[in-house]
Amino acid sequence: QVQLVESGGGLVQPGGSLRLSCAASGFTLDYYAIGWFRQAPGKEREVISCISSSDGSPYFADSVKGRFAISRDNAKNTAYLQMNRLKPEDTAVYYCATEIFGSCQGGVYDYWGQGTQVTVSS
Repeated sequence: QVQLVESGGGLVQPGGSLRLSCAASGFTLDYYAIGWFRQAPGKEREVISCISSSDGSPYFADSVKGRFAISRDNAKNTAYLQMNRLKPEDTAVYYCATEIFGSCQGGVYDYWGQGTQVTVSS
């Protein structure tokens, strides 16, 4: 069965950290770029980070640049989003997805995870 499964979300205080994981099963992540998206209540889904398949060059939205880091471990068939210095405005459901051209500029995502809730609150 082909699927992506996110994990690592939860409740964290402002200024805290979380690491999200995106584990693939039924296929290999090697040739895909991996995008991380989030959707807050009442807002559109936005792409916040992406890592390419080849050189691993990352993309970050301005809203998370300098606070979030993205990585991938192809041996574990897993991608990660390290989120530091979290803010209440980071509260959202976070999703990972695979980009079929292997490039963060491609913008064509096929497989999506089910999402994991991140809540930043004191």
